[in-house]
Amino acid sequence: MHPEDLQTLVTMKMPYGKYAGRLLADLPGPYLAWFAREGFPTGELGRLLALMHEIDHNGLSELLDPLR
Repeated sequence: MHPEDLQTLVTMKMPYGKYAGRLLADLPGPYLAWFAREGFPTGELGRLLALMHEIDHNGLSELLDPLR
């Protein structure tokens, strides 16, 4: 993880799917868990979704509040 990844989570929007247009930091836990089970996309998006899943799964979402 890079420090700038946390800022990206609160600025980058999901580019496709059911939650297209929603900030990565605002994606629901069950959606992130689905990716964890089915496989994250390749590239930066997949890496960021995996990071957001870890943050959400461990109850650390409040860490992102000061960056919003």
